[in-house]
Amino acid sequence: MLFGILMIASFIIQNTLQNRFSKYSQVNNSSGLTGAEVAEKMLRDNGITDVQVTCIKGKLTDHYNPQNKTVNLSYDVYHLSSIAAAAVAAHECGHVIQHAEGYAPLKLRTAMVPVVSFASNIVQWVILAGIILINVLPSLLWVGIGLFALTTLFSIVTLPVEVNASQRAIKWLESAGVADAQTKPMAVDALKWAAYTYVLAAISSLVTLFYYINMAQRR
Repeated sequence: MLFGILMIASFIIQNTLQNRFSKYSQVNNSSGLTGAEVAEKMLRDNGITDVQVTCIKGKLTDHYNPQNKTVNLSYDVYHLSSIAAAAVAAHECGHVIQHAEGYAPLKLRTAMVPVVSFASNIVQWVILAGIILINVLPSLLWVGIGLFALTTLFSIVTLPVEVNASQRAIKWLESAGVADAQTKPMAVDALKWAAYTYVLAAISSLVTLFYYINMAQRR
C-alpha cells in the first residue's frame, strides 16, 4: 500500500511540475532576460567569474557541475525569457553560490558522491545475493542494507541543499528585478514543485530501507 501511494504521489508531482513549468514558460519575466542571461547576471552579481553557462539537451535536465564549474541549462531554460526559465536558472546558480561559500550540506553531499555512486551500482545485487544466501551468509543482506542506507542518507542530505538554493534564487530574482509582485509567486510555485520531487525521493528511499530491514529481521 505504501509503495502504491508513493507511485501515485510521484505521478501527481511529476505531472504537476511539468504543467507548472509549461504554464509559467508562457509568462515573461520582468527583466526580459533569457535563462542564460539570468544565470550570467546572477553569477556576476555574486562576484563569480569562473563558472560557464552552457546549453544541454533534454527538458528540465538543468544542473550545476562543480567539477568543471558549469551551469548546464536545458534548451528551453537557456533560450526563453520566461519566469520559469529565470527561476530554474537562478536555482542552479544558487548551487554555485553554495559551492563558492562552502555551504556545509553541499560539501557533505559532494563528499558523499563517490561512495554513494559506488553503493548505488552494487546495492541491488548485494541485497539480492543476501536474500538468496540468507541461510548460508546472513550478514550479506545486512551489508546490502547498509549500502542502501547510504543512498537514503544522500537523499536526505540533498533536501536542505535544494531548498536553500531555491531560497537564494527567489531572493535574488526579486532584488534584481527579474521577478515582480505578479511573477514572484509563479517562480516560488515552480521551484516548490521541483522540491517536492526530492522530498518524495527521500521518503521513498526511507520506506524502502525500512522494508529491507523488516525483511531481514523476519528472515
